[in-house]
Amino acid sequence: MDTIKKPSKIKEYAEAIVIAILIAVFIRTFIVQAFKIPSGSMKPTLEIGDHILVNKLSYGVKIPYLRKTLIPTGEPNRGDIAVFIYPVDQSKDFIKRVIGVGGDVVEIRNKKVFVNGTAISDPYAVNNEEVIFPKSIQPRDNFGPVKVPEGTIFVMGDNRDQSYDSRFWGFVRLEDVIGKAFIIYWSWDSDDFNPRWSRIGKMLE
Repeated sequence: MDTIKKPSKIKEYAEAIVIAILIAVFIRTFIVQAFKIPSGSMKPTLEIGDHILVNKLSYGVKIPYLRKTLIPTGEPNRGDIAVFIYPVDQSKDFIKRVIGVGGDVVEIRNKKVFVNGTAISDPYAVNNEEVIFPKSIQPRDNFGPVKVPEGTIFVMGDNRDQSYDSRFWGFVRLEDVIGKAFIIYWSWDSDDFNPRWSRIGKMLE
């Protein structure tokens, strides 16, 4: 009589672990990735110590490392909170809000943002410093007008006076955009050494 040999428990556990790892890698590579906020450039929308999830399907399925889009599902829109590869140092990831897309003309006049000649509704922007720098000194408060090249986006931090963004280093290529941030799943206040319970589960706009 033929008998079926049962796999050992160790082999079963090893197979389960390998499968779980492969699923986790697949999800992280193509669907959702977690990030931690290390700086205050997006305050008050994002605080230092916020942990967020980023939807990588928002802007298409991309080939890892090559960053070529296999399946296009959309492009960044004005107002999106986008995570992208920092153009100046591609070993770093940045997060900012999309202000202009390809073909838009962006200008900043005394801290006020204009897109295509019209002042934009900017409910998430914060300016905490009264001083206004002229364009001849630096581009923080007076910038442009510049036309956003096709295939790129123009981004700024919500904490406008404390953000190093497209005003200083230029445009972000669409192939370098990782995805759209959509939720804070954990938040830790390192100063008080406590969780920020009110921020956990907050959907991002």
